[in-house]
Amino acid sequence: MKALVFAAGLGTRLRPLTDHKPKALVELCGVTMLERVITNIKSCGITDVVVNVHHFGDQIIDFLKDKDNFGINITISDERDLLLDTGGGILKARHLLEGDEPFLVHNADILTDLNLAEMIAYHKANGADVTLLAKQRSTQRYLVFGENNQMVGWTNIATGEVKPADLVVKQENSLLAFGGVHVISPRIFDSLARFATEPKFSIMQYYIAACRDINIAGYNPDGYNWFDIGKIETLQKAEQFLQCQNQ
Repeated sequence: MKALVFAAGLGTRLRPLTDHKPKALVELCGVTMLERVITNIKSCGITDVVVNVHHFGDQIIDFLKDKDNFGINITISDERDLLLDTGGGILKARHLLEGDEPFLVHNADILTDLNLAEMIAYHKANGADVTLLAKQRSTQRYLVFGENNQMVGWTNIATGEVKPADLVVKQENSLLAFGGVHVISPRIFDSLARFATEPKFSIMQYYIAACRDINIAGYNPDGYNWFDIGKIETLQKAEQFLQCQNQ
C-alpha cells in the first residue's frame, strides 16, 4: 500500500515561521511535522510514500535525504513550478499511486495519533471509493453524511449555502468536518481526471460534485487526538499536548 503526504502548501497561516522554511519542516517539540506524519504512516506498515513539494521544496528534498528517507521508499512529486492544490496534487502523483490497493492521503499539517491501519481496514471492509476522516468540531463548513455514513453533500451553516444546490439537510443527517486524512481507491482516477478542467483544483470540490456518483464514506472513530497545526495558536496547543504526553 502507498501513501501521499501533502507537504507543498505555502503555510501562510504559520507566518513568520514559514517565511524561510516550508510548513512541513516547522517543528513541534523539536521534531518536524513531516517526520511525525511519516512516522505515523510507517507505523501502520506503509513503506511507499509520495511527498509533494512546492514552497521551499529543496529544503524538504534535502531533509528527506539527510534522514535517509526514514528507512522507507519516498518519492517526490515535484510541484515547484506550479502549486496544484489537493486535487491537482493527487492527479499529478497518479502514476506514483496507482495499483491494486487503496492509498492513504495525509496532510502534513495534521498531528494525530489516529490508528491509520484501522481506518484503512474500515475503508476496505465497506468497499468505499473514498473514506474521509470526519470529525465533530466547531466550524462553519461541514460535510453532510446520510445513511451508512455516506457523504451526500456540503453546507455552510453560517450562510445556509448547500452543495449540491438541491441538497436538503435533514435532521437525521450528520454534519462533520473533514480531518485532513483520507483513503482513496485508485478506481476514482478516471472520474477525477474528467472532473479536472484546470491543473489546479481542490479535491473537496471533486468530492462534493461526485458524492452522488461514487461511494464516499465518513470515518468518525472515538478515542484519538487530533490537531490542525497549520496555525500558530493550534501549533502551540499541539506542543502543549505533546509536552504533557512526554511528562
